[in-house]
Amino acid sequence: MIPLKMIREDPAGVTRAAADKGEMIEMEHLLKLDEQSRALIAEAEKKKGERNRISEEVARLKREGGDADGLIAEMRDLSSEIKNDDLKLAELRGEIDGLLMWIPNIPHESVPVGKDESANEVTRTWGEEPTFDFDPKNHTDLAESLGLIDFAAGAKISGSGFPLFTGNGARLERALINFMIEHQGNRGYKEVMTPFMTLPSAMEATGQIPKLEEDMYRVEKDNLFLIPTAEVPVTNIHREEILNESELPIFYTAYSPCFRREAGSYGKETRGLLRIHQFNKVEMVKFVRPEDSYDELESLTTDAESVLQVLDLHYRVVSLCTGDLSFAAAKCYDLEVWAPGEKRWLEVSSCSNFESFQTRRAGIRFRDEGGKVRHVHTLNGSGLATPRLMAALLETYQTDEGTVTLPKPLHSYFGSSLLKP
Repeated sequence: MIPLKMIREDPAGVTRAAADKGEMIEMEHLLKLDEQSRALIAEAEKKKGERNRISEEVARLKREGGDADGLIAEMRDLSSEIKNDDLKLAELRGEIDGLLMWIPNIPHESVPVGKDESANEVTRTWGEEPTFDFDPKNHTDLAESLGLIDFAAGAKISGSGFPLFTGNGARLERALINFMIEHQGNRGYKEVMTPFMTLPSAMEATGQIPKLEEDMYRVEKDNLFLIPTAEVPVTNIHREEILNESELPIFYTAYSPCFRREAGSYGKETRGLLRIHQFNKVEMVKFVRPEDSYDELESLTTDAESVLQVLDLHYRVVSLCTGDLSFAAAKCYDLEVWAPGEKRWLEVSSCSNFESFQTRRAGIRFRDEGGKVRHVHTLNGSGLATPRLMAALLETYQTDEGTVTLPKPLHSYFGSSLLKP
C-alpha cells in the first residue's frame, strides 16, 4: 500500500508512476475524501475538547452545589455528535482504504520505462545455447514419447491445464522439487511448509486482492483461496508483528503447489507445460531492513540463478520495464531459460522487491536499534517453478535416440541418469 502522506505530497507523481504501470487512479476523488476525512477529524477533536471543558465545569459546579443540568445536556448532545462523526469518519476511512488498495506500487527509479515486455532489458546471459546434430523435439512430444505426462488423463480428471505426471515424470517432478528446496536451504533459507489455502486478508496483505482476484480459485463456502504462490502464506507468517532489528534479515523457502485461473489468458499456449492451472514451485521470501533491500534483490536473483547454473542450463536475466511489472513490485528480474525444442526463452522465475508495499498492508514492522518502529521490506522469487524448468531440461538434454540424459546433480534425487521409453 502506498502511504497516504506520499500521495498528499505528490499526487501527480503517484498518478504518473501508476500510469507507467498501465494503471489509472481515481486521484481527484481520493484527495477529496482525504480532505473530508481530515476536516472531520479536526472538527471531532474540537468537539472532544469542548466536551472535556464542559465535563470539568460540571464537576466544579457539583462540588460547589450548583446546577449543572444544562451543561450535562449540552455534553450529552456533544457526545452524540462525536459518535456520529466517528461513524462518518470510519465510513470515509473505509472508502479511502478501498481506493488505496487499487493503487500499484511505485516503480524504483532504476526500472526501465515502457508499456510492455518489448521494453524489458536483458541484463546478462549465462551459458551457451545448446546445439544438436538433429532436429530437437519440443518437451510435449518428448514427455508423451517417454511416458512422462498424460495430458489427456489430466484433462479427463480436471479439465485442460491440469497435467497428470506418471512414472518417471512423477519421479522427475519430485526430484526437481527436492533438489531445489534442499539447494536453497543450503544457501541460508529456512524451510517452511505452509497451508495451501489462505484467508482473503492474507491475499490482500500481499497484493493479490482486490487486483488479481479474478485470476484465483476461491472456495466460496469457507471463504478461502487456493494459493497462487507460496509467497502469500510465507509473507503472512509475520503479519501484524513488530520484529526486532536483530532478527533481520529473515529468509524462508517453501515448496507448494500453485493454483491460477489466469482468466482471459488461457488458450494462448494450450499444449504442454507452458501455461497450466496447477503447478509446483519452490519459493524464496525475504524480510529485510529497508536500507538493505536492493542488495538483497541482487542476492535473491543470484540464488535463483544458481539452480540453473548447477543444472547447466542456458538462461538470461531480464529487468522488467514499468509496464510489465506486477501490481505490487517496485523492481523485478525475470529469469528466462532457453528451450531449444520450443526455440524460445521461457520464464522460470521472477525475483521482486516490494519495498514496504506488502508490509504496510500486512502490518509487518521492526524496531530498530534506536527504538524507532519502521516497516520491513519484503522480497520474493521463484527458486524455481517446475513446469518450464522441466520443459527446458527435457529439450536441452535430449538425445537423437529419443532419450534424455539428466544432469549429474539430479541423479541422486531421481535415482538414475537416463530417461528412456
